[in-house]
Amino acid sequence: MKTAGDVLSALFDESFKKKAHSYSSIFDSWEDITAKNGIASAAAHSSIKKLEKGIVLIEMDHPGWKLILQTKQSKLLSDFQIRFPEMNIVGISLMLSSSKVTTTEKIEVLDTMDSSNSSVSSVLSCKKIPDDSASDLEAIKNDELREKLIKLGQAIAEREGNNHPC
Repeated sequence: MKTAGDVLSALFDESFKKKAHSYSSIFDSWEDITAKNGIASAAAHSSIKKLEKGIVLIEMDHPGWKLILQTKQSKLLSDFQIRFPEMNIVGISLMLSSSKVTTTEKIEVLDTMDSSNSSVSSVLSCKKIPDDSASDLEAIKNDELREKLIKLGQAIAEREGNNHPC
């Protein structure tokens, strides 16, 4: 009895296997290619989503990273072409991630904001927290999220004591 690997080996010739290996290697190469181009930190905020018809689709989580990648786009394309000549890569397409930011991520951003930013402080201080929010907070099962919400509420309450134009 033949194994699945034996059957697949019989079905696909060596050139197909090599092309499949190159295809998967493209995805693994993103960190290397960004580092080579002096934008290693971009790899944590972007990824290769697919390769289709010679176009490498790269998705990132913020417009700022898109701008950074655009400045290096021709060099990135050249590196892909040199590293993977058998894939016939002719272009790079950059797009923002369509995934939504979670509530926890939004709270982390608010928690780390610089309070010296007056426009942010004004917006935060103008928000009113309902009196029944304490019981709502107790209903949150995630301890970390609940603590961040409590800290956010305290920060807003402190700012409301200041003289803001609201």
